[in-house]
Amino acid sequence: MAQKQSILGRISQLTRANINALLDKAEDPQKMLDQMVRDYTNSIAEAEQAVAQTIGNLRLAEADHAEDVAAAKEWGAKAIAASNKADQLRSAGHDGEADRFDQLAKVALGKQISAENEARTAAPMIAQQSEVVEKLKTGLVGMKGKLTELHAKRDELVARHRTAEAQAQVAGAIKSIDILDPTSELSRYEDRVRRIEAQVQGQQELASSSLDSQFAELEADAGQLEIEARLAELKGLGSTSTAPEENA
Repeated sequence: MAQKQSILGRISQLTRANINALLDKAEDPQKMLDQMVRDYTNSIAEAEQAVAQTIGNLRLAEADHAEDVAAAKEWGAKAIAASNKADQLRSAGHDGEADRFDQLAKVALGKQISAENEARTAAPMIAQQSEVVEKLKTGLVGMKGKLTELHAKRDELVARHRTAEAQAQVAGAIKSIDILDPTSELSRYEDRVRRIEAQVQGQQELASSSLDSQFAELEADAGQLEIEARLAELKGLGSTSTAPEENA
């Protein structure tokens, strides 16, 4: 009975276990779930053996009780038959034979009382064992339900872990893309091109301004030459107009 109570206590403890609370405390929930699945499976197997043994013992006790009840009934019937026979013989004047059958009735009554006592003694134990068996059966159902829950939790956790790993890989890929953003490289290259273009434009403007100044100098020189030419022309006209007066 102590062994049965111990098994019953283990079953009750396992069926009351809060899986979520245990997982919250676990460093590696998946490994813990795997271990819990193994423990539950082993415990269920042990409990099933214990329950089967308990049920077998209960059925034997019930069979013995039924035999005691049947024996008590049978010995009671024999006691009645012997007593009736003794009464008949006594009525017929066969007192000696009547006494013998009365003695047989007493023996039968003793057997009946013994069988009744055994049946009465076994009845509470059978009732107790029946209650234990029902509790063990209920506990087994609960344990199997917990085992199903464990399997579901483990499958869910494995799926979530795989999803998390995939998300981590995607996040890492996105992060690497952010670090090596091709658009930023293009922007830097575009800035470089713009600087080169600006430099070329500056050189072109510088060359253009230098050429304009040269043409301006040429234009200035041409104007001066024209002035000089006209001055010479004026001087030439002046010398021409004074020459006849001297001859006169």
